[in-house]
Amino acid sequence: MKFSLTLIFAFLMIFLSSCNSTSPNNMEQKVINLNIKTGDKNKNLIIESLLKNEQKFTINFQNENAYFLENNVLNSRLNYFCKGFINDQRDILEKIIFKNKNFNDKKVLVVYLKENENLANELKEKYPSEDYYLINEVNFETQIKTLLDIDASFSRFLTLSKLDNNIQISHTPRIKNNIASIYFLMDYENGKTIMPIFRSYAFDIDFYSSSEIFHDALDFKKLIDFEKTYIPFTKSMIETIANENNSILQEKIILALINDYVEIEKIYQHNLFRKNYKPKSGNNIVRRNNCIDRDLNLWQISSDNFNQT
Repeated sequence: MKFSLTLIFAFLMIFLSSCNSTSPNNMEQKVINLNIKTGDKNKNLIIESLLKNEQKFTINFQNENAYFLENNVLNSRLNYFCKGFINDQRDILEKIIFKNKNFNDKKVLVVYLKENENLANELKEKYPSEDYYLINEVNFETQIKTLLDIDASFSRFLTLSKLDNNIQISHTPRIKNNIASIYFLMDYENGKTIMPIFRSYAFDIDFYSSSEIFHDALDFKKLIDFEKTYIPFTKSMIETIANENNSILQEKIILALINDYVEIEKIYQHNLFRKNYKPKSGNNIVRRNNCIDRDLNLWQISSDNFNQT
């Protein structure tokens, strides 16, 4: 029943779109013809994207030989892109954190949950000399203090303070000094609790994560728990999803990715390469017959602003 309703809705919107005036926000108002195989949710998102941009279109979801868009848009390789969005993020993080590590005498600390164990194991195979910690979803603070050697720091302080009770000694807990950076592999629900605890002790250490850490947040204001964390993300994507309402950030990101796909499809169909279009999810211009490497840069989450770094 849902499939039928989607088709009816699509054909109705084709007619309505053809009646709309040209939108100044689009590169050019040309009819785009789409042949796609995908799930119902993505069908609705594709139509939503087309309508939002007042795009004239025809669409066919029933062609068995059409381009197949996986239901998991975040992890799938959208047509014309070299890799999936999350894979692009992980690649740039791996390059910066592990391959271009600034402190060879220190170790990267990878902190992960059970559901991210496969990714952690892949990294462990490539970079076995780094440190990896599977954090249990019980009593985060105790685990983190032990991991960072905070208890030992307090013990040293207590020993010193007992030497002379008349002397007041101020104490800021020191973490072990062999940590180059911390890479977090976890979801929003756990990350919003775990990362502030780490930050309260490791305030001079660089934190990294993919955007998966905040996918389930309602808006950017919820990201204060991830203050100063580096995420591979574009300024255009930030601006795009910041203006969307009524859904979690993950849904806004998915819609932005589908918008990218639709715009690039139009470029190929109507030879609009001279427009030098840059997708919202990447930093490279669309080139004919070249898959698009998003070439992501790092954005540092800040409560003051959302500037690129």
